Amino acid sequence: MHKNILRLAIPNIISNLSVPLLSSVDTALMGRQDSVSYIGAVAIGSLIFNFIYWSFGFLRMGTTGLTAQALGKNDKTSIINTLGRALMVALIGSLLLIVLQIPLANLSFNLLDASVEVETYAKDYFKIRIWAAPATLALYAFMGWFFGLQNAIYPMILTIIINIINIFCSFYFVNVLDMKAEGVALGTVIAQYVGLLLAVGFLVVRYKEYFPYFRKDLMLKLEAFRQFMALNGDIFIRTFCLVFAFAFFDNESAKQGDVILAVNAVLLQFVTWISYGIDGFGFASESLVGKYLGAKDDTNLNKAIRYSFIWALAFSVIYSLTYALFGIDIIKVFTDQAAVIYQAQEYLIWLVVFPIVAMPCYIWDGIYIGYTASKQMRNTMLVVLAGYLVIYYLQDALFDLGNHGLWLSLVIFMGLRGVVQWIVFKSKIA
Repeated sequence: MHKNILRLAIPNIISNLSVPLLSSVDTALMGRQDSVSYIGAVAIGSLIFNFIYWSFGFLRMGTTGLTAQALGKNDKTSIINTLGRALMVALIGSLLLIVLQIPLANLSFNLLDASVEVETYAKDYFKIRIWAAPATLALYAFMGWFFGLQNAIYPMILTIIINIINIFCSFYFVNVLDMKAEGVALGTVIAQYVGLLLAVGFLVVRYKEYFPYFRKDLMLKLEAFRQFMALNGDIFIRTFCLVFAFAFFDNESAKQGDVILAVNAVLLQFVTWISYGIDGFGFASESLVGKYLGAKDDTNLNKAIRYSFIWALAFSVIYSLTYALFGIDIIKVFTDQAAVIYQAQEYLIWLVVFPIVAMPCYIWDGIYIGYTASKQMRNTMLVVLAGYLVIYYLQDALFDLGNHGLWLSLVIFMGLRGVVQWIVFKSKIA
């Protein structure tokens, strides 16, 4: 079982860590411009697209769970039709985003309390990056399908190539063509479409054996499509709540001024590295739990859950030690702004605590997806999000801890997710 977990987790970790590498490069490129507003602009712009795209994260998660269970049952028709449904939803969703981009942008910027300068640069970023929507959402579907088939290599290759192209393009556009925030956005658009072409190539070359099992009538069958959308609707609500939690964090950061917004944008890079690293074991648990559940293999199912937690805990300890020993040096990689570096050091302690406190929720997410326990996943997130908001406003009213209070609330939020998920799993799912 350890080998199975590592076989899936290690490629996931490698590919996942290339995602925050891209975000970190974007932050570093903007952190060396002549104003801290550029860091805030990319942070706000990325926040909006995180809100949009992460809300469609169900395309990856739901597709993984359904495909893995179909694989465990050796149901090839369900395997290929699941991909077809996911790609159809991706196409419809992306077209809606492009058509509604103007009201979407207006609503987003009206809800965020950023300075005029930050908002101006962020709008330039938004106008370009929105055109990556079709490729981005289709890639979610492909990634989830590959994971469900126990293939972590293709997602790793896709993610690494996409991010290498993105980093190269962003560096060229910003440092050579002096395009600022819009250069970072254009690099993302180009990289996403290259990734989509590569994903289609992988499908045709490696998985053409499934093509004869594709049934358009079954893919569009009302009951099957309804179940697919119900599952993904629950995951959508869960993911929307998670994105809202981080959007709330960014918005409260912006209220404290451009320097604190830049500080938290840099420190959130640490959180992103944590999330994508530990999530490698979360992704492994999605695939393995779904497969063993579909095959009704309880022995290996329980092993997959137990060992996923053990490996994730080991990684979280490594993260905490790394941030404790080298945190200040890492901050200096992201920015040369003296004010940002100085203030970021004060809040570094929260990033030392974060990995161990947050670790369980990443693994529970994977387990819930493998079980396709979408309603429980949705309900636990709604409860914990409410607790997060109550904790933040209580500490603000009673103690006025400022940015420390904001980080305290976020850490408690992540810890509560794991606790509530464990309770619900034991009482409602297992």
